[in-house]
Amino acid sequence: MIVSGHQPNYLPWLGFFDKIKRSDVFIIEDDVQFERQGFTNRNKIMTPDGVRWLSVPVEHANKPLLINEVKIANKAEPNWRQRHWLTLKHSYCKTPFWNDYCGFFEDTYSSSWTMLIDLNMHLIKGIMGFLEIKTPLIMSSSLGAKGKKSELIIAQCKKVGADVQLAGNGGREYIDCKRFEEENIQLIFQEFKHPLYNQTHEGFVPNLSVVDFLFCAGKKLTVNSQ
Repeated sequence: MIVSGHQPNYLPWLGFFDKIKRSDVFIIEDDVQFERQGFTNRNKIMTPDGVRWLSVPVEHANKPLLINEVKIANKAEPNWRQRHWLTLKHSYCKTPFWNDYCGFFEDTYSSSWTMLIDLNMHLIKGIMGFLEIKTPLIMSSSLGAKGKKSELIIAQCKKVGADVQLAGNGGREYIDCKRFEEENIQLIFQEFKHPLYNQTHEGFVPNLSVVDFLFCAGKKLTVNSQ
């Protein structure tokens, strides 16, 4: 059984969903530390003025927070939902598949959200449906696995009964491959090759939010990594 995991990013990129699709179980790492200036509360889209960040405002705290503890700063920035929706609409309303998906995002940004994790999971599950991905999701906070880096991943594999760990390319920098061998867990790395498709401008910019792929290409996600 193949397991993988990742933090619940905001409007994740296409490789995030490729990783989910290649897994039998996917762990949402909701109880790891929230990183500011990361992708948990922001992502990039293509606008008429070029690449732009969409950032969900979050409340500041006097201590490090876990992702599932982060609150959205609705009082400080009450118009962020309208801003995100109008930016998406202005950027993609003329794309071939806008009408296929816009209703979901309009409903999302018309709803009230208090916790960042709830917004992100709503978006992730909705986009999984569009991409016809049915991989079960498990919240890491429900597993009770302990440890850091490689030891945490190994503990999670054991909790879900997985014998294969699919890791992202970034994992090469910190994963202890020897420990996985010792635990009889096969370690493989995702080698995602970003598909090319017609965007709203000349040339191609990879690694944008998956919304760019949905609105411009509208295709079922093809697993093309090795």
